[in-house]
Amino acid sequence: MRRHRPAIIAALAAAAALGGVAAPAANADETVGDIQISSVVVNGGKNIVVDTADKTITVSVTATDPSGIWDADFYLWRGPDGSDPHDSPDNILPNENTTPADCVASSSATSTCSKTFTFEPDWWVTNADAGTWKVGVQVSANDDSWAERYAYTTTRLQRHSKLTVNASPEPIAKGKTLTITGKLTRANWDTLDYRGYTNQPVKLQFRKAGTSTYTTVKTVNTSSTGDLKTTATASADGYWRWNFAGTSTTPAVSATGDFVDVQ
Repeated sequence: MRRHRPAIIAALAAAAALGGVAAPAANADETVGDIQISSVVVNGGKNIVVDTADKTITVSVTATDPSGIWDADFYLWRGPDGSDPHDSPDNILPNENTTPADCVASSSATSTCSKTFTFEPDWWVTNADAGTWKVGVQVSANDDSWAERYAYTTTRLQRHSKLTVNASPEPIAKGKTLTITGKLTRANWDTLDYRGYTNQPVKLQFRKAGTSTYTTVKTVNTSSTGDLKTTATASADGYWRWNFAGTSTTPAVSATGDFVDVQ
């Protein structure tokens, strides 16, 4: 699996050699001049959920400098707090998966610069990559001011999840026993398919016909293959579903309710 240092490092070094922006030191956040970073937004503020196909997201920074904003760059990386992302190229999103930043001015001093990143399960994303990622940003102004933050914010990369349900028999006599089955799976980026999510607590929920709220009946753990199975007493017409709260690596998901006619 190949990964590379972010383009920002080469760009800053080249600019410094030509007498442009000064290259930042490699071991700390830095600011030169009056430039200020006010916000960084990743994927619209939502977790990055990837299935087995490519996923492209946008990262943006809003910054201000009296001379106006010239350019910006970002890098998404993993590593311990206080570490230098540039020293761990294996933990940085590859340059080939990014596009140049596009800056749009909202005033003479303030601009919002955006850039897209693509996560490719069929090339470099593996199951081990799921979890928290740090977001580094560097912004340059027209007067050669610049600022770099190694971990301005964080984002969460997650493996897309699916959940099914089936309640039977249907129809069923009131007071009889229903059997409710289902399966919790999530994207496997190593094999490019979906595999069962093992030993996860999933809630069995019921919504009576004519109402809008689900009530939790019990909690069941998935099997070694992600399967779910339990029983419940049929008391009224309504919808049965499984509901998974999610984990740091896998998003929450609810099955579409399965209607059971109780006679």
